[in-house]
Amino acid sequence: MAIIEKDIDVTHSVCSTDSIDSIDLTDSADNGTYVCMPKRIGIVSRYDSDNAIRIAQEIFQHLSQMPGIYITMEPHTAKHLIDKSIECESSPIKDMDVDLIIAIGGDGTILRTIQAMDEPIPVLCINAGTLGFLADVDPEDALHTIDSMFKGMKVNERFRLEITINDEIIPYATNEVVIITAHPAKILTYLIHIDGCRLDELRADAIVIATPTGSTAYAMSAGGPIVDPRVDATVIVPLAPFKLSSRPWVVPASSEIGIELEVPKKEALIVVDGQYTRTICEDDRIIIKKAEKPALFVRSNANGFYEKVRSKLD
Repeated sequence: MAIIEKDIDVTHSVCSTDSIDSIDLTDSADNGTYVCMPKRIGIVSRYDSDNAIRIAQEIFQHLSQMPGIYITMEPHTAKHLIDKSIECESSPIKDMDVDLIIAIGGDGTILRTIQAMDEPIPVLCINAGTLGFLADVDPEDALHTIDSMFKGMKVNERFRLEITINDEIIPYATNEVVIITAHPAKILTYLIHIDGCRLDELRADAIVIATPTGSTAYAMSAGGPIVDPRVDATVIVPLAPFKLSSRPWVVPASSEIGIELEVPKKEALIVVDGQYTRTICEDDRIIIKKAEKPALFVRSNANGFYEKVRSKLD
């Protein structure tokens, strides 16, 4: 399978508000793709955690001391700041006109942030959650990592999944799409096609369709493989299948995955990254394929993917 994760080098210079649009996502760092440094920064935090809010406040105060840096906060983050004397501009994620978003929290915070974007914006992930496969910067390293960005940074492009229900596109998935029974202990029958060819008809509590980024999340817990994020593939994992022969599949990311529910009068839920939920039934036709717009992550862990997996799973 092809290796597709792209590293985008960022040089030490200050950019205009539209600098991020200059990223050529068809090239890699090896081809010398460079963009200007971010000058406009958004901050998003998990706001039900005092620790995450404290980190967000420290980051804001640190950035405020840097000349020429514009800062905006997500409204809930700004509302829950510990120091009520702090004045800062706030705007919803989808309205942020920034070159970089710093997200403080766990994977849920990061997935929520990415799902709220209209256009891809690089995200620097500070871990203030529990496990945090996506949030790989520890809180004690946050300010040092932010400072190092202004000396040059790399942005990794991760593909997402586009999901269509009866010709209606719902929010993209960065990690996974889960189609699960709406009623506990009620098994469902799924008919799965790949590029129009029948792959399987399986009975299970759920199926998980994951990107390589999401292979270390729900798909891994369901017995799926861990996939290097540079691999251009999609993972299909049954959850608690009835037959022992129902095994996970790895298919090309370019595939169009079609899913139908086979048993009449049984409802299911489609869940995208744990953030978006919708009820579906046997009349609905679901198509899943590689999305045109990727997610962008600031690369901060010099030890790479394998070291991250080892450290998180130990």
